[in-house]
Amino acid sequence: MLFVHALVVLLLFAASLAQAESYSPYAGDDFPRNVYFGDTHVHSSWSADAGNMGNRRIGPDEVYRFARGETVTAHNGEEVRLKRPLDFLLLSDHAEYLGVMNMLDQDDPVLLATETGRRWSKWRKNGEHLKVFGEFGLALLQGVDAIRSEAVEETNWSRVIANADRWNDPGRFTAFIGYEWTSTPGGDNLHRNVIIADDARYAGQVVPTSSIKDPTPESLWAWMDAYEEKTGGRVLAIPHNSNVSGGLMFALEDSKGEAIDRAYAEERARREPLVEVTQYKGDSETHPFVSPNDEFADYETWDRGALGRAGHADASYEFEYARPALKNGLALEEAVGVNPFKFGLIGSTDAHTGLAAGGEDNYWGKSTRTEAAAARWSTPLFPEPPEDTVDPSDVPEDVLHQFAGETEQVQWYEWEMAASGYAAVWATENTRAAIFEAMRRRETYATTGPRMTVRFFGGFGFEEGDEDTPALARLGYAKGVPMGGDLSGADRDGARGWKRAPTFLVAALRDPEGANLDRVQIVKGWLDDDGEKHERIYDVALSDDRETDRKGRAKTAVGSTVDVENATWKNTIGAATLTAFWKDPDFAKDERAFYYVRVIEIPKPRWTAYDAKHFGVEMPDEVPMTTQDRAYTSPIWYTP
Repeated sequence: MLFVHALVVLLLFAASLAQAESYSPYAGDDFPRNVYFGDTHVHSSWSADAGNMGNRRIGPDEVYRFARGETVTAHNGEEVRLKRPLDFLLLSDHAEYLGVMNMLDQDDPVLLATETGRRWSKWRKNGEHLKVFGEFGLALLQGVDAIRSEAVEETNWSRVIANADRWNDPGRFTAFIGYEWTSTPGGDNLHRNVIIADDARYAGQVVPTSSIKDPTPESLWAWMDAYEEKTGGRVLAIPHNSNVSGGLMFALEDSKGEAIDRAYAEERARREPLVEVTQYKGDSETHPFVSPNDEFADYETWDRGALGRAGHADASYEFEYARPALKNGLALEEAVGVNPFKFGLIGSTDAHTGLAAGGEDNYWGKSTRTEAAAARWSTPLFPEPPEDTVDPSDVPEDVLHQFAGETEQVQWYEWEMAASGYAAVWATENTRAAIFEAMRRRETYATTGPRMTVRFFGGFGFEEGDEDTPALARLGYAKGVPMGGDLSGADRDGARGWKRAPTFLVAALRDPEGANLDRVQIVKGWLDDDGEKHERIYDVALSDDRETDRKGRAKTAVGSTVDVENATWKNTIGAATLTAFWKDPDFAKDERAFYYVRVIEIPKPRWTAYDAKHFGVEMPDEVPMTTQDRAYTSPIWYTP
């Protein structure tokens, strides 16, 4: 009995020790402490468009080497390198004719076994690359597979998987398996990047679906469902360039033109938790037409239709930009019970050079035709094809209608491209699983290039002064939810949250090798009792002792230190860090709402100013020479 009694005492003592709070305050922390920066949208020479537009040198290995911080040689013969390595990358070569250009360059017998492969190989060897481009582009618009070879698809996908797995280095660099699904109905953009969380054991059981097989997003989601059911793996899709979707990306109807119902809303919300809101081909946060009271709305705007078409309809803007889509999501949730546009925000480059360079001082061009050179600023985005590239009689009538007559074709130039952007992810470690899970829960933000650090928390129990605590993240997770999260009508402790307005904590730290911060803003969107949608911007933290008016806005600009001629600036204005506690002064307990943070830097030289300085060229007044880079967090939603 004494032995048993002693054993019980020892067990109780051991249990008390196990339950005792550790002296280390971090022992029990399991929240994400690390922010990782990456690019989920880069094309190598294996993409049909990149390969046809001159990318013959930067294949997958070079893409990964560059992203990891190594020096590579560009097509203009110059060496190029990132200022700092990226933490993760998705090499998102197009599923449509994936790897075919590389197979042509290598005289791959699998491709040359097809009639189209032999014809394209002959053209490439004769230097007639645009003839290949024209034929595959026309086939893409017609929804026709010009090659029709399962062997080609399977061979190239196996190589994509092997490349990603070979470069994936858990804890140091994450290389995701995936591709771009490139639906372009009538020339409008419905593109998605597809990210797989898994390795070859899972991804090798399938081949990608492409828009050639079915151009509707619903077909892509069905493929994703089938992938997860077959393999037990995980996959998500990220829409991009909604700004040139012709009003289709965030339309209120499905692909059949029928009103969005609950089933559609559930599938879209589950399959597409993120949206790429900024990249080389323009910024998609908002537009002056839909946000006329936002003086920062007109940022790197591509104000035309897709593929160079003019005549962008005003009615399209509401369904092309993220902010109005987030507002429409509130209304759809009210109507059908689920919000199909409950997405977080990221940025990426869409570089077709294979070089994921998002900085103003290291911009390497959209395609190899516009790598660093004296005249690249005026280089047209769409080169004139030879007359015999495409036979107009082969073009479907509906496609001709899109590109002729009332929709005038206009040219865009490289100076209109934005040096943007990157994806920022709060995760517990640099692995596929951890970063993918952070994307799924939308704990992400977009930057237009700089690597600023941004925290954003919402709850009902934060108090003024909490923003200054050194342990802001621990407090934020303990008393609220991070970016991408949900606030309901009740606190975590069961108290009714609507008895008081929601409160928010924000902390922003400048890129340590970048510009100071001008301001931090909270953008609110809400749905009132009458079903009307609203938005409002609050300046919640300002540099240089500026103050806000009664509407929560600062009317005084931060100023500028930019020396355009020398492409320099100084951090003598602005702030290295800005923090804020903010309580919604206009809260109504019965109104659905979302809140996201926009962090804006002080002015600095745009990439065009660096070009003008380096090459000694003059550009017309219409070419902007300064910019104010920024970050956008994923929203926090309030649901009554």
